[in-house]
Amino acid sequence: MTPKAVIFDIGNVLIRWHPERLYDQLMTREDRRKMFAEVNLHDMNDRIDKGANWRNTVYETAEKYPHYRDMIRLWHDRWEEMAQPSIAESWIILHALRAANIPVFALSNFGIQTFDFAETLYPELADFDRRYISGHMGVTKPDPVIYQMVEDDCGLSGADLFFTDDRQENIDTAAARGWQTHLFEGPEGLAFRLTDMGFISQSQNGF
Repeated sequence: MTPKAVIFDIGNVLIRWHPERLYDQLMTREDRRKMFAEVNLHDMNDRIDKGANWRNTVYETAEKYPHYRDMIRLWHDRWEEMAQPSIAESWIILHALRAANIPVFALSNFGIQTFDFAETLYPELADFDRRYISGHMGVTKPDPVIYQMVEDDCGLSGADLFFTDDRQENIDTAAARGWQTHLFEGPEGLAFRLTDMGFISQSQNGF
């Protein structure tokens, strides 16, 4: 069955997201691992992705760990260095789909303020027919609720939707709902999958 819409995750599919990279430039890898183990910065980020205020959440967390205060604050103050670069080949695929009049959606774990800021860095984030951003929805992947919310809003479900994401647990939940899925491991694999499905031609996929 040919899907009626293609849904992209954003982080590590369209834009690199790797906070550890910045910290590894500023401290030894061993010290960074100790900090992440003690503070659980990814749990902090999950709260932001569910709608908590970005700056307040980061700064309040920093105050709980004064020996790491300055480093934790970087999650807000130098966030743009964690969310880069744009994955150009993935955007080529997205724009090829749009040129073929195939609806393209975003479904991403992203905070409200972080997404607003990301739009100033990456104006191409406006290039979706629909955007499902967890911070505004109050729930994150892989909770089945967010997938249900997507279906309810767009009027499509099951095999009518094709979803690509870099995290297996997010793909698994979508697949359990009958969505067609692709675990993103690089733009080349996604391009070939969409070409095989007849969505785009080999000359359009950039590879």
